[in-house]
Amino acid sequence: MNRKDLLAGIQRVQGVVEKRNTMPILTHILIEAQKEACAFFATDLEAGIQGTYSAEVIDPGRITVSARKLSEIVREFPEGPVSIQSQPNHWVVIESGKSHFRIVGLPPEEFPALPPMDSENWIEIDPGLFSGLIRRTLFAAGDNAPQYILNGLLIQVEKITKEKGVLRFIATDGHRLAIAEGEAKGKDLEDQEGVIVPKKAILEIKRALDEGEDPAAPEISIGKNQLVFRWGNVVITSRLIEGDFPDYKQAIPKGNDQHVPMQKEALEGGLRRVSILAREKTSAIKFQLEKGRVLLSASNPEMGEANEEINSNFSGEGFTTGFNARYLLDALAALKGDEAILEFKDALSPCLIKEKKEGFLAVIMPMRV
Repeated sequence: MNRKDLLAGIQRVQGVVEKRNTMPILTHILIEAQKEACAFFATDLEAGIQGTYSAEVIDPGRITVSARKLSEIVREFPEGPVSIQSQPNHWVVIESGKSHFRIVGLPPEEFPALPPMDSENWIEIDPGLFSGLIRRTLFAAGDNAPQYILNGLLIQVEKITKEKGVLRFIATDGHRLAIAEGEAKGKDLEDQEGVIVPKKAILEIKRALDEGEDPAAPEISIGKNQLVFRWGNVVITSRLIEGDFPDYKQAIPKGNDQHVPMQKEALEGGLRRVSILAREKTSAIKFQLEKGRVLLSASNPEMGEANEEINSNFSGEGFTTGFNARYLLDALAALKGDEAILEFKDALSPCLIKEKKEGFLAVIMPMRV
């Protein structure tokens, strides 16, 4: 097998390899030599990745080897052919040119059984759109949130016709909410009220989408207990998070009749500059609405204060509220156009962030400043 494909296979699956040594087999990659290809498998029991690459196979078989050590060895090889051989007692020999390594493996029988992938209901989606749905929502997902269900994305399918529907991604950490949707295609689409996919698996899917070049559309299949993603030579499986996702529709504010259209770039720049002097733990900034302008300010007793004025088309009754600047910046980065539409009700209500085209919205909770 050439070094380039071998290294690509290792790196493709390495993202889910278990770093802790609670189960030694989970720190290993399973390599399966097939007719004219090698398949690489890795899992942490929550997410699993398989990548298949062409290879000259002399004897089909299966081995497991430390993901970290194999990666370190192959990375140092020069370009050229690399051979991998199994030996008795699960030893593995790796050779390239005049380099010879012999490292210990583990019994392939100990590697977790691969989940079945015999679903007939596959949903197609454009890779750029798919990656965009993840990018435009993942920022709002929890990061080690006490409520474990918030550490994932809710994925819904809304059937329009038998072969066309809407794929919707929703994420929230309790302080903010993001919703993005796009067109999905399939042979026999069905409504899917929602499954919760762990953040780690979503990140691996996005990496596969960003790195892949297959002309065919990527596909996902949503089962009772798992989601399967496949595209080209990569298959990613993920266990679903059990539990009830918060009713996100109730979190979308109603009656936000104060519309504030703003230039996205100007608002982002103002937020970044003013937040330099915001308290590091909260990133709290004061957001003051006045006719024709928005005043941003931050104060830190230990550092000083910052103020900035930004033009806007706001013409309603002014008020002052506060937000986490980082939350606002994350939501603004998810917008596609040059204009951001902020909608308010009053100083104590959440801010709704939209763009001209439908397909995305974010909700940011206010905070005391």
